[in-house]
Amino acid sequence: EPLEIRLDGHVVATTMRTPGNDYELAVGFCISDGLLGGASVLTVRYCGQGPAAESEYNVVTVETGGLAPIPEPRIGTVSASCGLCGTSALTEIATRIAPINVDLTFQSSMICQLVKSVSKKQEMYGRTGGLHAAAVFDVNGEIELVREDIGRHNAVDKVVGRRFLDGITNSNNRGLFVTSRASFEMVQKAWAAGFGILVAASAPSSLAIEAARTAGITLVGFAREHSMNVYSGELRDTIE
Repeated sequence: EPLEIRLDGHVVATTMRTPGNDYELAVGFCISDGLLGGASVLTVRYCGQGPAAESEYNVVTVETGGLAPIPEPRIGTVSASCGLCGTSALTEIATRIAPINVDLTFQSSMICQLVKSVSKKQEMYGRTGGLHAAAVFDVNGEIELVREDIGRHNAVDKVVGRRFLDGITNSNNRGLFVTSRASFEMVQKAWAAGFGILVAASAPSSLAIEAARTAGITLVGFAREHSMNVYSGELRDTIE
């Protein structure tokens, strides 16, 4: 279903999403697109004006008291698969977001175990076979948060938004796992949220690799239980 996201009453975008955790999605979207500009989120609420329930719960506004920059509305609907494809160049993002300072090095053996652990927590995927997942994990491979959505970008926005709403603003000692490919937009979101490592189940794009290297993010693709490819950064041990 469509969800219209607003920032201080200004329309940001309409995204196709799996209903649920809409506040997290709206806040995470604003963070990962750099729309908050350092402003604090005061409230998040539904704000539909129509009489129907589907209108009431398909519009969410993020309020900063007018402290966030006025966003430029995105033309059209953001699809479940594409996210913000082509809207931000790497050079532009690099001027807004500093490289990530990562103090920890993650173990490759831990990442192999992570693949199985995330799979066990994909409840909706187990019922439908059609949803992506994003998971936050610590250096020991413990999964702290999982969200699922038909759109891989939405799943990431939901975990980013949840952590922000919980008051967690430092993620450089945490990793982000996605059950999809690693697109440039996925690296952008990980970068904006401050994750030190992005692990993807499938392939990265060439621009995603370049972005990860610019951001100082360790980028892992084709993550499996017994193998993986490292495209940016390094891991602490090797897989036999």
